[in-house]
Amino acid sequence: MTHPDTYRALRVLKDEQGTRAELQTLPVTDLPGGDVLIRVTHSSLNYKDGLAVSGRPGVLRTHPMTPGIDLAGTVIEDASGRWQPGDHVILTGWGIGERQDGGYATLARARPEWLVAQPGGTDAHWAMSVGTAGFTAMLAVMALEDHGLTPGSGEVLVTGAAGGVGSTAVALLAHAGHIVVASTGRPQEEAYLRDLGAAQIIGRDDLPGLTRPLEKERWAGVVDTVGGATLAGAYASTRTHGSVAVCGLAGGHDLNATVFPLILRGVNLLGIDSVTCPPARREAAWTRLARDLPVSRLSSVTQTRTLDEVPALAAQILAGQIRGRTVIQID
Repeated sequence: MTHPDTYRALRVLKDEQGTRAELQTLPVTDLPGGDVLIRVTHSSLNYKDGLAVSGRPGVLRTHPMTPGIDLAGTVIEDASGRWQPGDHVILTGWGIGERQDGGYATLARARPEWLVAQPGGTDAHWAMSVGTAGFTAMLAVMALEDHGLTPGSGEVLVTGAAGGVGSTAVALLAHAGHIVVASTGRPQEEAYLRDLGAAQIIGRDDLPGLTRPLEKERWAGVVDTVGGATLAGAYASTRTHGSVAVCGLAGGHDLNATVFPLILRGVNLLGIDSVTCPPARREAAWTRLARDLPVSRLSSVTQTRTLDEVPALAAQILAGQIRGRTVIQID
């Protein structure tokens, strides 16, 4: 494959004028280290990307930096020999878009062990309509199943249900045969969530109102993308031997709770780490995503935008104005 001399990237800069995002054309020598050179065709917009592009502290470890915590594209070269030119690959996590330049660029470098082969019968657009959000949702669903959740176990709660992780979790759980209750602060999205498979919609304020150490048992399982008081309420109302998969903090990073659900009900509090997830688990998740989340099920929850539009989109996702998934077409 042709080895280009330059590439285009959305860079977040920080100087005496403040922090800003700027499109630049750079020499290939500016790319970070990594055996694999990838021609990036698609990325996506996640909440963490919105924070990074908007210059919020706590995401980017250094400046300048190319955000984009996931990407899909084609291998140009691999010095390790593990991947061949023309291989279609997916990269999520491993610190890209945070500690190392990420997916908002036409080229990227990566370590070979970070990559996952694009599942057969799918394309890069599908991969990024799933993206880090869908991958995280799949890991959460798999963790709940690993700890005993089966169809018929009872109601499964998804918090932040209209967001990228939440909406994918609703779709995956409904597809697997679970009774899904969607929690959202956007009541106008009820029809959207029911189309995804939610059996019931509850308001954002219902869960923070559950403040006792042990509340009435309700949830057989929980996928929580919100954290804070929402997570505390969901955790306190999870049924005996139920599980809570925790994968987000859109509502706060604090957890003011007690150990009572753990020691009196045997509730499992499961942390979902999509960044350093082991390769075998990654492959299993993407294989199942290809099976359970085909293009036909994603089209209604996905919009496609360009790299130039990312700064404006970043502000929108932080304001809670974007539902579902946003694919960023790079090339």
